[in-house]
Amino acid sequence: MNKVNRYGYLFIAPFWIIFLIFSIYPVGLTFYYSFTNYTGSGTPDVVGLTNYTRLFTDQYFVEAFFNTWKIWGVNFVLQIGIALLLAAIFSDMRVKMKGLAFFRSIFYLPNLITISSVALLFGILLDWQHGSLNMVLMSLGIISEPINWLNNPTTAQLSVSLILTWMWFGHSFIVVMAGVSGISRDYYEAALIDGANRWQTFTKITLPLLKPILLYIMITSLIGGLQLFDLPMLLTDGVGSPDGALNTMVLYLYNQAFKYNNYGYASAVAYGLFIITVIFSIFVFKGMYGNQNKKEKQV
Repeated sequence: MNKVNRYGYLFIAPFWIIFLIFSIYPVGLTFYYSFTNYTGSGTPDVVGLTNYTRLFTDQYFVEAFFNTWKIWGVNFVLQIGIALLLAAIFSDMRVKMKGLAFFRSIFYLPNLITISSVALLFGILLDWQHGSLNMVLMSLGIISEPINWLNNPTTAQLSVSLILTWMWFGHSFIVVMAGVSGISRDYYEAALIDGANRWQTFTKITLPLLKPILLYIMITSLIGGLQLFDLPMLLTDGVGSPDGALNTMVLYLYNQAFKYNNYGYASAVAYGLFIITVIFSIFVFKGMYGNQNKKEKQV
């Protein structure tokens, strides 16, 4: 090994030292703690798979699992639906919408706001007694009395889903439009000449060619959605009220570790969440490309 190669290792050494200390070591230590009853002090005792078997019988974890899926599911359907609708409008050769750069900036702005500011904003808007939303709805005669949006399990979950949709649909729209811009205009011109309507053009040309982009959006949204923590934490008392409706898996993990000092079980929850994310990501990938691969083999 010459001097040049040795100097190269010196330059990359700081990154690898920091990466090993602050990334690899915590992951490995968490994996070890998941097999112990560690409470934050003292010497942890190894309990084997007890923490992992507890996950399947823990009703609070199961409840947090379904809460997370419901909140993310509504958010994702709305988010990707709005993004695809806007993409269809802006890519329509008949309409020829202008100002795409302006609209992209406007739609993306909510994503630049810190989550604490978003929680504060919507906490004020959704306030039961003095919130702007209730005031507007009452002045329009839509409701006769104020609705306690964040104190009812159904409306609380729906509120969080809509807030997340408002924050993230702009990001999905930009990614979808990037995919649309990569589709040759020749396809659309040929479809226009052949007399295809907007729906046929969108479903037969745009959607199939956007499959890799949609897969990327769905996988990243799934990973982010299953890690939902900050908004429910800031909008509620920190334990998932009302009636545990906003108790997500990561919020449950956080409380187990830092509120109840049950670090061993919290570590098992973290790895359980990791396994769940990997499994569902594989299902999504197989669901989008499995049938296509079978058709190609048959051909």
